[in-house]
Amino acid sequence: MSGGNGFNPHLMFRGAPERVISLVPSVTESLIELGASGSLVGVTNYCPMPEAGQEIIRVGGTRNPDVDRILGLKPDLVIANQEENSREAVAAMEEAGLNIWLTFPQTVEQALDILWAMARLFHVEAVAAPKLLWLERSLEWAGRALENSVSSRVFVPIWRGEHPRAGQWWMTFNKNTYCHSVLEVCGGANIFAGRLRRYPLDADLGLTEAEAHGDRDLRYPRVLPDEIRKLAPEIILLPDEPFPWDPDSVEEIKELLRDTPAIEHNRVHIIDGRWITWHGIHLAKALAELPAVLQPLPAGGDT
Repeated sequence: MSGGNGFNPHLMFRGAPERVISLVPSVTESLIELGASGSLVGVTNYCPMPEAGQEIIRVGGTRNPDVDRILGLKPDLVIANQEENSREAVAAMEEAGLNIWLTFPQTVEQALDILWAMARLFHVEAVAAPKLLWLERSLEWAGRALENSVSSRVFVPIWRGEHPRAGQWWMTFNKNTYCHSVLEVCGGANIFAGRLRRYPLDADLGLTEAEAHGDRDLRYPRVLPDEIRKLAPEIILLPDEPFPWDPDSVEEIKELLRDTPAIEHNRVHIIDGRWITWHGIHLAKALAELPAVLQPLPAGGDT
């Protein structure tokens, strides 16, 4: 059964589900931290594992997990994510009669709602509630710290590519993403918050007219250096996943955007990609680390 963020999976079970497969690394981490890992029987190759002593089967990658292996584990519930797991894999599991909790948080608040739903579903409120209340309090404190302050303009490329005519481009995200929400609560102003992705790629890069997008995702635009320069980012964050930034690619972006405030003031930072992409309990790490990185530049000085 699919249900997105508004789904109340605890209504399906009289007790906590006993055989659960998590296809989302951040969800697996959250289940472990909230005291619910005892129900796990399967996780992806990229998921963290609880402490030794519990038999948990790896069921393949996040995008295309091994559906046959999943079926063989006879789970009570599979927790998936609309963005991380393929439609085909989710559909195949649903057609086989599995209960699917399909998550898709696009804001920090939605991610917190899912964490509370997990606590209720697995009957681990005694362990989870103090941690989640602390997380909510940390979020409130972060918001208060930003009152009467001006957020730094931030560019966050999450992938790169090369166009035969336009040259180097980068993929980023707009305001309808969890990444944007994390950036916002930590003090960053996403320079591409209002930018929609256009189809095909040539249209996204401004080389031709856009075609009707239908039901395709508009949240991850591809942008060229000129478009970035016009928005004058003060900080450039380079998440270490999904794109593996190496010294050469870092120097490349510094050269192509050399006349932006971010480069002029040496404010290009490689960060842990999980801070902005792992919804769930990992939000605590983002709230602890990102605000300092996103502090406005002191007048007349470099960081």
